[in-house]
Amino acid sequence: MSSRYAGPVPLRYTYLGPEGTFSEQALRTLPEVADAAVTAARSVPEALDAVRVGEADAALVPLENSVGGAVAVTLDELASGAPLMITREVVLPVQFVLGARAGVELEQLGTIAAHPQAAAQCRNWLRKNAPGATVVEVLSNAAAAVGAATGEYDAGICAPIGADRHGLTLLGRNIADHADAVTRFALVSRPATPAPPTGDDVTSLVVFIAQNRVGALLQVLTEFALRGVNLTRIESRPTGERLGRYLFFFDCEGHVAEARLGEALMGLHRVSADVRFLGSYPRARLDNSVGRAEFAPGTTDADYAEATGWLSRLRAGDL
Repeated sequence: MSSRYAGPVPLRYTYLGPEGTFSEQALRTLPEVADAAVTAARSVPEALDAVRVGEADAALVPLENSVGGAVAVTLDELASGAPLMITREVVLPVQFVLGARAGVELEQLGTIAAHPQAAAQCRNWLRKNAPGATVVEVLSNAAAAVGAATGEYDAGICAPIGADRHGLTLLGRNIADHADAVTRFALVSRPATPAPPTGDDVTSLVVFIAQNRVGALLQVLTEFALRGVNLTRIESRPTGERLGRYLFFFDCEGHVAEARLGEALMGLHRVSADVRFLGSYPRARLDNSVGRAEFAPGTTDADYAEATGWLSRLRAGDL
């Protein structure tokens, strides 16, 4: 995964807690965090509000999972309240482990603590390897690790960092049914000038449709398509006003400093009720990730510069 980042380095970090979860594990992959102050937040809103009020410089929160989909509370928080900006992303493979106290054998398990999502993602493994055990739902992967360590439960499904922190013996590694599952996290700070383009960037936006009319979403999508901007994610969320009113989250390839994306943003600003810029930041890549889409003809920055010069000559009478 890429660790490219050219912006100011935060000194105080918070993340969706508790300690020993995938969120902390993802945050710890950032080298600059080693010497920073790190605290766990009880919820995504609490983590983001800590940044808004200045108690933290940056917060790491989950955006989406390749199996479970988008994290709705994160999207809703980014779309409302005082603006925040994503400065980078972290993509973490979701590698669940089954941990227990020393001496506990897999065949002896009566109870297994697991967060509901963890249990769902490991259902087939559990059915095959621990068919007689009862899965007990807990509030987090970290709580599962704590419950196994204290003996409240015979074992727990947790993140590797949780098993290590509580000294658990591993009864199973990589036990998720989807071996390639990943979670995408966003590092969020207060608004500032985006770091310069890297050539492989993502821009995230929230677009509020002007009104409920035929073709409203198509008009928004056309602003991207006409300029050759490749969309990598589209997500709709209700605005909370009434049924049938939605806002849309977009991730697209490119940087706000690039001409074609800048043109698309101006188009969106003209046709939408509102556009919230969530940031342009380096794409985090895993070894097997899909590369950037090819530019459509006529949509590179050089093409836009040439067209601008041509129009200037026409306006000056230079035919």
